[in-house]
Amino acid sequence: MVRVAAYDSSQDNLASEIADPYQRPAFSFSNRARRLLWNLVHLLLYRTSPTPLHAWRSLLLRCFGATLGPGCHFYPASKIWAPWNLFCADQVTAGNGAEIYNPAPMHFGSHVIVSQGAYLCGATHEYNRAEFPLLAYEMHFGAYSWICAKAAVGPGVQVAEGAVLGMAAVATPSLEAWTVYAGNPATALKARVNARAATNPTTDSAR
Repeated sequence: MVRVAAYDSSQDNLASEIADPYQRPAFSFSNRARRLLWNLVHLLLYRTSPTPLHAWRSLLLRCFGATLGPGCHFYPASKIWAPWNLFCADQVTAGNGAEIYNPAPMHFGSHVIVSQGAYLCGATHEYNRAEFPLLAYEMHFGAYSWICAKAAVGPGVQVAEGAVLGMAAVATPSLEAWTVYAGNPATALKARVNARAATNPTTDSAR
């Protein structure tokens, strides 16, 4: 499947008067200013908050535009690049050291877990173009999917419901539903029991 970028920095002609394209900013001044403010809040109020204060960190994320369902647990050492591009259903968890790099929207279904040290990469650069533009992709993580500790998800990868990406694995193709993956590059190892279907056969899997 061809991945279509949700954002292409070259289309904004940002600081196009700079001759060297590698020195041109990838984002607008307002975007950079907003991220600077968020980084200060993260450093002073988010990162220093006691671990049990998940509601406090959720409030801070919502103040910067995040959409969070009830019961989300974002630990104090988790990192969210752009809260306004964060869309979570209920009971989403991001462990300490988990990093969500989301220049474009990232969507997390119910009960998604992003474990300690995992890295979700939502952007890359088009290295075959002289202007070397940043390309950001909208990404979806299906309900009950699990990104294990130290695992990495590449730009534009879609993670289907119930998929598991094992410890330190690297996902470059999209992951199929209720399947366990491991390795670099990640490959399918085995099926995972669909616990949702087993406990409630009438549950809508698109939740």
